[in-house]
Amino acid sequence: MTSVDHTPGAGRSPETDHTPRPDYSPRPGPAPIGRMLLSQTAFETRMLLRNGEQLLLTVVIPTVLLVLFSAVDIVAVEGPGKRVDFLAPGLLALAVMSTAFTGQAIATGFERRYGVLKRLGASPLPRWALLTAKTGCVLVTEALQVALLSVIALALGWSPQGLATPQGALGVVALLILGTAAFSGLGLLMAGTLKAEATLAAANLVFILLLLAGGVIVPLGRFPEAVRPVLELLPVSALSDGLRSVLQTGAGVPWADLGILAGWSVLGLAAAARFFRWE
Repeated sequence: MTSVDHTPGAGRSPETDHTPRPDYSPRPGPAPIGRMLLSQTAFETRMLLRNGEQLLLTVVIPTVLLVLFSAVDIVAVEGPGKRVDFLAPGLLALAVMSTAFTGQAIATGFERRYGVLKRLGASPLPRWALLTAKTGCVLVTEALQVALLSVIALALGWSPQGLATPQGALGVVALLILGTAAFSGLGLLMAGTLKAEATLAAANLVFILLLLAGGVIVPLGRFPEAVRPVLELLPVSALSDGLRSVLQTGAGVPWADLGILAGWSVLGLAAAARFFRWE
């Protein structure tokens, strides 16, 4: 008896066999830009949240200052409501500065020193996407900061006034976005032009000076009139004053403060793009 081969394709020559075959050949190439951007943003966020110094700047210091100065009558505050009504907007501005400026400047400066930026710049990830991922990391961290500080402030009796109106809510969002852009540009400018050790010292020094003289805790009205116009032009002063005008007094969109932050954003980002060195 003759056996019959029932194997698919049996008895057909290569010339007549048109059965599709799987293609196992390698396909080198970068992943889609969106996937690379999300992956790098998640990586940057994990690295920031694992860094003890960054957590000290972004979470511990603003939280301690909020609780301490709300409970203890150390400095005189201005405006209606409780002490926390004055302090909460200023410490939200401090949180934005600590993440977008101080933390980002220090981290990027040491990445530049150790050659991390140089290696990432040679990868398929475009340099603009790397900076965008860093900005995304900053925005994610700030969202966590704002949520945490708002919960603590509400527990301390904070009564935000302007969020009930569309103008007030829009003003707060615009202030936070422009404040992030302004501080990010300044932080990247510092990290891309100074040595890592100089960036560490300068970023911490600027953080302390702006904390004391930027209207975050001490009202600008307490400073001499000769220096007050200069202090009002600082980005943290514009951010804290704008947030305070909406959240403490219930005002509408603070156009003057938004204008100051927009000016700092344009100058800082343009200077960072022009002078940033990857090596």
